[in-house]
Amino acid sequence: MAFTISDELLGTFVPILVYWLYSGLYVLLGSFDKLDNYRLHSRIDEDEKNLVSKADVVKGVLLQQFFQAIVAILLFAVTGNGTGAEANQQSSPIAIARQFVIAMLVMDTWQYFMHRYMHHNKFLYRHIHSLHHRLVVPYAFGALYNHPIEGLLNDTIGGALSFLVSGMSPRVSIFFFSFATIKTVDDHCGLWLPGNLFHVFFKNNTAYHDIHHQLYGSKYNFAQPFFVMWDRILGTYMPYSLEKRPDGGFEALATKDYKQTKDYKDN
Repeated sequence: MAFTISDELLGTFVPILVYWLYSGLYVLLGSFDKLDNYRLHSRIDEDEKNLVSKADVVKGVLLQQFFQAIVAILLFAVTGNGTGAEANQQSSPIAIARQFVIAMLVMDTWQYFMHRYMHHNKFLYRHIHSLHHRLVVPYAFGALYNHPIEGLLNDTIGGALSFLVSGMSPRVSIFFFSFATIKTVDDHCGLWLPGNLFHVFFKNNTAYHDIHHQLYGSKYNFAQPFFVMWDRILGTYMPYSLEKRPDGGFEALATKDYKQTKDYKDN
């Protein structure tokens, strides 16, 4: 009897595997001295400015992925899967493209408002979201380093809503959530590599999110992981420029005029 793995099981665990494979690729790339010229922060800053050890980051991410897997299994069990003509219709290229776009918009909307609220609610920020901002200098496998409650509210529920509202099948979800995972890891990778298609097609990218992790940008650039529309619509968009650092690499800096305006408003 042939051994088969269900789409539901693949939809649960493939994105987790993709997370570690893709972030592992960035760890490997970051070990090459020649690529230091593409870093947004120096290796010294990565070691000295972050307030949490990499071992604790790995433990935190694995804990979040454990809860994420449980919710995914329950969600697939409750929703079931379409069959017959309905499933065939939903698997057409046009239908899949529509589901991807809807899921991206739903995920962005949920995560923007949840993320922003966690910054503006002092209790939630101090006890929950500040855990993620211990990574002042983001790196790839720290992308999902969050408090377990934030992981549940922001990432897991946001993903569940994207799945439900878009109407995608478990098979399509394998590809969508793997794509979303790769995008999230890339946004935290800390490298501005030439030819990175995410930097070409998305304004919400590594440098954009790096601004948010800096103290002066912590109330801006909440949008994640795909678009910047909510930041633009609601006035939390902070434009930036990439400048060469004297010691090599790049630095994402808020544009001078905008930063002065922002400092005035905050005061």
